[in-house]
Amino acid sequence: MAQENDSFTTVEKSLHEHLPAEEKSEVLRILYGKPSPPLTIPQSAIDLAQERNFELASYTLKSLAATEQTRLPRLVRIGAIQNQILLPTDKPVVEQREALFKRISDIIEVAAQCGCNIVCMQEAWNMPFAFCTREKYPWSEFAESAEDGPTTVMLQELAKKYNMVVLSSILERDESDVLWNTTVVISNTGRYLGKSRKNHIPRVGDFNESTYYMEGDTGHPVFDTQFGRIGINICYGRHHPLNWLMFGVNGAEIVFNPSATVGNLSEPMWGIEARNAAIANSYYTVPINRVGTETFKNEFTSGDGKPAHNDFGHFYGSTYVASPDGTRTPGLSRTLDGLLVTEVDLNLCRQVKDKWGFRMTQRLDMYAKELAEAVKPGYKPPVIKG
Repeated sequence: MAQENDSFTTVEKSLHEHLPAEEKSEVLRILYGKPSPPLTIPQSAIDLAQERNFELASYTLKSLAATEQTRLPRLVRIGAIQNQILLPTDKPVVEQREALFKRISDIIEVAAQCGCNIVCMQEAWNMPFAFCTREKYPWSEFAESAEDGPTTVMLQELAKKYNMVVLSSILERDESDVLWNTTVVISNTGRYLGKSRKNHIPRVGDFNESTYYMEGDTGHPVFDTQFGRIGINICYGRHHPLNWLMFGVNGAEIVFNPSATVGNLSEPMWGIEARNAAIANSYYTVPINRVGTETFKNEFTSGDGKPAHNDFGHFYGSTYVASPDGTRTPGLSRTLDGLLVTEVDLNLCRQVKDKWGFRMTQRLDMYAKELAEAVKPGYKPPVIKG
C-alpha cells in the first residue's frame, strides 16, 4: 500500500546518525533511560525475517531487575507485531483476511524461533481500518465471534503449536449482532482464555468510531497466564490515565496497547503516554501501532470543513516496550512491517513498587471519594476564588 514519509524511518536512527559522538550516550540516557542491549536470537530467524521482508528487532531489559535472594528471575519474551494490510481495500473480504492470516502466521513463526512467550498484534489487525469511513458494508463482514471466529480458531492452532500466549485484536460480533472492538486472549495451550473490550471510543477527526461499535463492558480484566499477568488497553484508551490505572490496581504486570493511529493526529504523544503509564503503574507497557496508508474507494469527510478524502493518513508504526523504571526500547520502523522481541524480568515490577512507593502513596481512597462526588448531577468543584 502507499506510504508517506518513507525516507524517515525512525527517530532513533536519526539520533544515532546525527548526534555528536561525545553527547550521544547522555542524550539517549535522558530520552530512553538505561540501555536496551541487543538480544541474541537465532540466525535462522534473522534470515527468515529478511526473506519475508519485515523488520526484526530484539532487545533485552532483563538487567534492569536486581537479582533477588528469595525469588528466581521471571524472564518473559514479548513479541509485538505491526503490519500493513496486503490487498487493496476493494478486494473480497475473505481474500483480504486470508492474506493477513498468512502474513501474521509467517511473522509468528519467526517470533517462535526467537523464543517469544507472548505475542500481540495491532488493533483490528485482520482487516482494513475502515471504521472511520462510516460505511457499514462490506466492513461489517469482517466482524466475527471472539470465542470461535475464524481468526481465533487460526490463532489457537499457532498458540498451541508454539506454546505461546496470543493476543488478537478484532472487530467482534456477539450473539445479538452487537459489534465491539475486542482483544481476544488465547492461552499457550490453545484455549480461549477470555476477551477485553475497548473502553473508550475516539471522537476526534476521522476517528469518530462510535457509529461502528459499542463502548466496552468488560472493565479492566487481567489475565493470569503462565507468562505473567496481562492487561489490554486498546488504542484510544491510552489517552485516559484512569484506564491504565485500573489495570495496575487489578495486578497487571504487562499491559498491551494495540493501536491504529496516524502521524498528523498523535505521533508526538506516542512515545510519552504508554511510557508514562509504565512508570505510574509499575508495569511493562507494549504500545503497538499499524503501518501504511490505507486507501478506500469512496471518499469520506471528517466533519471539520476540510475536503473529502480517501485515506486517514499514515499509520506510523513505531512499536516499542517501556519498563516500570522508565526505560524504553527503540521503536520499530515508521513504514515497515515488523516484529519487536523484548526480553523482560517481571520481578522488576515489584522492585519498582518497593523503590518508588507509588502504590502506597497513590491515595485511591481519596480519589474514589472525590470522583464519586464529581459524577453526581449538580456537582460543584471546590474552586476557591481569590
